[in-house]
Amino acid sequence: MISRETLVAMNPDTRASVAGLGERYGLSEGQLGQLAQILWALSQDEQAPTSVSEPWRAVDVHLADSLVALELGRLREVRKLADIGAGAGFPGLPLAVALPDSNVTLLDSQARKCAFVERVLETARVENAQVVCARVEEWPEGIEAHDVVLARAVAPQPIVLEYAAPLLRLGGVLVDWRGRRDPEEERAGVEAGEILGLERESLQRVAPFEEARDHHLHVWVKARETPDRFPRRVGMARKRPLVGLGKSA
Repeated sequence: MISRETLVAMNPDTRASVAGLGERYGLSEGQLGQLAQILWALSQDEQAPTSVSEPWRAVDVHLADSLVALELGRLREVRKLADIGAGAGFPGLPLAVALPDSNVTLLDSQARKCAFVERVLETARVENAQVVCARVEEWPEGIEAHDVVLARAVAPQPIVLEYAAPLLRLGGVLVDWRGRRDPEEERAGVEAGEILGLERESLQRVAPFEEARDHHLHVWVKARETPDRFPRRVGMARKRPLVGLGKSA
């Protein structure tokens, strides 16, 4: 297994960026080593399901952008998290490294992506995370089982809310990564949240790395029980969104 020192020596900027994440979020040398192993896996695995695999870019686009959620504060205390549509493992994988006392489920429906994340978990020796290869609507074990649900570049916000709400315990939180603000989508999100028992707690502009522009974390809290009709059948959230184009399901 390649060491952290070997990896970061490939590029001084990468070394500085990884060290900067450690200082910013209070990470140990061991945790920085795990993050470096994630960068290594991205750069070496031809099956990595992302267009950003070079360490000098991925340290910002993937690692820093994931870890910025630690600035919400409340994530430091949670125990059960689910990353829906985890893809290449972000944001859940770096957060699992940063939160060793938590248990993180990385959920994706595509076998190729799941297999890649499994390999990264082994390479980086991340023991507090596991992969579930399933559609979110077909994961009964996840219902009302999580303190936090994470979603990054998954779907329009009303759809993400519908995916997340059934997975959250009462009082649990959804953190939804978004770019430039979209007033129409935000309006639709609030309307969908009313149906699902979710209320928007905050909307924070964040700067995970120096070149980041228009990055936002939308934080929703499960204030009421989600109606029993959720989750709907596979594909219905996208086919018939609760709110969108002036129509309701």
